[in-house]
Amino acid sequence: MMRWFLDVEPFRRDPLQFLLDRTFGFPEKLEELALGPRTHYLVTDPKLARQILKSDEDFIDKGRLVRKLRPLIGKSHLTISGEEHRKRRSVLHTQLARGVANRYVGAMSAVIRRAAAGMMRERRFDAHQVTGPLAVSLACVALFGDNVLSSGDRQILVGAMKSIEDEIAAEMFRAWPHAPWSYFFLRKRRKPALDAMSFVVQRIRKSAPESSILRSLEGLDLTDEQIRDEVLTMLLAGHHTTGTAGAWVLYHLAVEPGLAEAIAHETREITDAGGEVIPARLNDAKVSLALVREVLRLYPSAWWFSREVKRTITLAKRKLKPGTSLIICPWQMHRDSRFWEDPHAFSLDRHYGDAYMPFGAGPRACVGMGVAMLELQLLALEIAASVELSTVSAAPAPWPKPSVTLVPPDILIEIAPRETRLSQSFAA
Repeated sequence: MMRWFLDVEPFRRDPLQFLLDRTFGFPEKLEELALGPRTHYLVTDPKLARQILKSDEDFIDKGRLVRKLRPLIGKSHLTISGEEHRKRRSVLHTQLARGVANRYVGAMSAVIRRAAAGMMRERRFDAHQVTGPLAVSLACVALFGDNVLSSGDRQILVGAMKSIEDEIAAEMFRAWPHAPWSYFFLRKRRKPALDAMSFVVQRIRKSAPESSILRSLEGLDLTDEQIRDEVLTMLLAGHHTTGTAGAWVLYHLAVEPGLAEAIAHETREITDAGGEVIPARLNDAKVSLALVREVLRLYPSAWWFSREVKRTITLAKRKLKPGTSLIICPWQMHRDSRFWEDPHAFSLDRHYGDAYMPFGAGPRACVGMGVAMLELQLLALEIAASVELSTVSAAPAPWPKPSVTLVPPDILIEIAPRETRLSQSFAA
């Protein structure tokens, strides 16, 4: 029985290093983890991981580890399956496709420039303290249009999310369920944060325009609770994916020699006479795109995915019974030396193959990945064009903190107006 819990303590102590250690050298394609009485496998082969993520949900589907997110985001498209999931996802995909989101480029750029002005007033700031709230604002522009979320609403959302996300993370790999009385007090402690988020969602619904994603969700005849769950999921995803990755974008703009200058030059190449980014030219901005891709490789916001076996199947020559959990860890795959040269180093010259999956893969990949990439690229372009960044904290920065997502460490940055000179070191 003790063997069931052999990996629990090292996993809790340092999950990121634990997962890298377990796959160092020549791991099995399915590496068994002793995280409790149930069977868990870490999927270490990218082709097998993609096969699993694309599998028929009658055989492999979202399981209990994903369902543990329900206390935070309810029964949204992220935590449900079947026809209802497909119906909601279709609406979200239509609204969030990058080509559709491009119509908000001007509004997003304006939000980022306002944030840059706020940074200039501070002159020194913590990267994630800025990019977290900024990401919520950008998500609202993409989802509901500009000027829907007030600064007070944004502060309520960010504060409420922070207050409960660590608790949710602690629950993910809990070996035994809570006692009934313990679960009661846990729900009671979370209730103020969930009520605060619900209050903001109701305010958003009252002011969102007819063309927004909210009206499309209402067209599905969802209940108020279901719409609330979907909105919270999208805001949380925006806050965590763009917010955490955005902090690393600022960090690398500050520490990589010549990078910010190159992207500033790139910004000038794709803007019109009024200084506005031309959406059709964004794919020509190769350096900023490479920065975003590499940041998402090194620090994938969704650092693990989980699936559960529903029927007895055979994978990698192993017979897997129903209830078996399959864990796919982009953090581990993105830093595995079998798939990457010098995997811990920052490089803009990488080929991104099967082992690259910051948003998952297959028909259930992150529905907002196009918007997230767009927001991060605009962040790099607008910030690099207007200011110069330098780090106050030690470099290289410490590893992120594994929570529901990978939370960046404190990254103190100093900011100054950009000088007119542009280095050609990266621009060539």
